[in-house]
Amino acid sequence: MEAYEEKNLSHEQGDFNKLAVANIDSLSGADDLPRQQHHDRPRRPLLTVVYVSLSIFILFLNYFLAQYDKFVLSYFQNDVISSLNLTSTDYGVLSGYATGIAYALLAIPVAFVADYADARVWVLSVAALWWSLCVLFQGLSHNFWQILLARIGMGIGQAPVEALSISIISDLVEPRWLFLSESMFYVGVYLGEAVSGQIATAFDATGTPWTKAMIAIGIAGIVLAVLTRIVLREPTRRASAMAPVQSSDPSIFVGGFQSNRKVAHAKRQFLASISQIVRMRSFWILALSSGARQFSGNVFGWYMPGYLTSLYPSEPDLLSNYGIIVGAVGSVAVVVGGLICTSAGKNRATMPLYITAIGGMISAPFVVVMVFSLDLAGGNQDRGVQILYGVMSAAYITAELWLGAYASLLAMLLPARTKTFCLAIYTSTIILIYSSAPQIIGLALQNYDVNSEAYIEKTKDILAILIPVGYWVAGIGLLCCVSKVKADIAGNMVEVGHVSRLRKGAFIGFWFAFGALTIALFVTSLVIASLVG
Repeated sequence: MEAYEEKNLSHEQGDFNKLAVANIDSLSGADDLPRQQHHDRPRRPLLTVVYVSLSIFILFLNYFLAQYDKFVLSYFQNDVISSLNLTSTDYGVLSGYATGIAYALLAIPVAFVADYADARVWVLSVAALWWSLCVLFQGLSHNFWQILLARIGMGIGQAPVEALSISIISDLVEPRWLFLSESMFYVGVYLGEAVSGQIATAFDATGTPWTKAMIAIGIAGIVLAVLTRIVLREPTRRASAMAPVQSSDPSIFVGGFQSNRKVAHAKRQFLASISQIVRMRSFWILALSSGARQFSGNVFGWYMPGYLTSLYPSEPDLLSNYGIIVGAVGSVAVVVGGLICTSAGKNRATMPLYITAIGGMISAPFVVVMVFSLDLAGGNQDRGVQILYGVMSAAYITAELWLGAYASLLAMLLPARTKTFCLAIYTSTIILIYSSAPQIIGLALQNYDVNSEAYIEKTKDILAILIPVGYWVAGIGLLCCVSKVKADIAGNMVEVGHVSRLRKGAFIGFWFAFGALTIALFVTSLVIASLVG
């Protein structure tokens, strides 16, 4: 049996060599050679194109509903707090680690099972059904502990959704269209916020409670979960962009599990994937930089709508216009980012790093002007709103180019066979980082009445500091990572057996320290919430 496995892996390695060359060429722009050099490239049947487009659309709807839930709580912040008798600390728990810890703990093992069993579509369908039920239960909650348990359950269901979707799309489309396809998927983030803004405005005008929106999301999610299982089929794995010669185990790149369904093989897959990540020169800088970027985005998404509503109480259409700007400008920006990377030729691999880093740095001063728009207008609300809408559009068009392109780069860098698992490690890391934002802010605002002037002023200071700092920290990290991404694509990772104790210790130490901080923040928030309650 061992001889058979070695022969099988050797055969898989040979297949991968052919596939990897194609993907490396795609990242370096080799597919942009003159058309006559590709005259023998087979055309994709129309039915295949339609199926791929429909599949991406269904994945988009799944992600859209998941984001929509988050933005409903953000837009209805004051209503949620008052109707459930919450404190600022309670709200911080609900919008922070209540779902973040569940995400981080469950995403990794669920993603590994999905990869190992080649059951990504099945896992996605079951996960969508589960989190939809939990969202519905949020709409039926009557106190802090009920909605907390419902959100933890939702976090368990939503944990693998992003990693599964990125992984499936990366295998559905050709590498040259990956950047654009992933960008189309991430339009769900911005449409989710846009639709939430319109619903918040309509609900406010009619006096409809926020719980109705949650129940509607839950019902729609259940229907979509069934549709996902009916339409989607498990796609064939595409090769990674990294050279296989540096792999500690070629079976994490290509090949099937059908003849190797054994605990020993699963263990080998697991250890090989962890080894691959540790030996990559770029992975952890990419993850930490993205975490800083998402930290700022989480602060923006959870607290900016409520802050602006308090700042401009005489503007009834503020949330509606805010949502339109987010939906329209954000959607255009993320698709443009995908197009830029698709047409970047030999710079395709590093372009996501540049647009993320430079875009965020440029966006930072626009965010500051947003926060102080009323002050800059001399207290005139009409002039303040005009300033706000203008700079907000500028902030989004520069900052939101990155999501789809960045995910595409990760999908092409990671091992093909355990791509979902490795993506889950990445998403779990950044989720723990950015989920700390509401937790920290909730603790900072715990002694302020949500309707007081002091609360608004304190929130202003927090937004003006945390968002720009996160953008710049991420930008510096990503610019420093360009050469490391190039090295990983070329296969110049740390060689097998040459990982230093310092490198291993740094990774282990980071996770222990970060885990301790996460637990400390979460427990502190729960204790304060129980004492206040």
